[in-house]
Amino acid sequence: MRTYLVVIDDTPEAAVALRFAARRAVKTGGGVEILSLVEPQEFIAFAGVQATIEEEARLHAEGLVAGAAGTLIAESGLRPAITVRSGEGPKVIRELIAANPAIAALVLGAAASGAPGPLVAHFAGTDAGALPVPLMIVPGSLTVEGIDRLS
Repeated sequence: MRTYLVVIDDTPEAAVALRFAARRAVKTGGGVEILSLVEPQEFIAFAGVQATIEEEARLHAEGLVAGAAGTLIAESGLRPAITVRSGEGPKVIRELIAANPAIAALVLGAAASGAPGPLVAHFAGTDAGALPVPLMIVPGSLTVEGIDRLS
């Protein structure tokens, strides 16, 4: 089964990318995997404080993924695979794609204005030709109607 990998975060463009991936998955008989990244935290000398900060970041990421999955199920009926990983975004994404041959595309949302976002800049920049799957960049300025029309 063709799986679309979507990275979800707090940005509006992530929701746009998720909707686009879900619509493509429904039309192609595929699935969606939602990835939430827990960025590495800066080292803090007090271990208890460090652990609390890391746990809060992980809980936030799990909440994002749960909310996105609920939206996806309600709107499309798809039950996504859910992944929450700690680490640097590009490295985690590459590892996930390498470990799952069903992933057919990486779907990222670009900010509606200004810089496109660090993952889009990374994968569409100097590393553009190195991904083993197509990169789909969904403009964050698309409306729901625009996404539905294009997907």
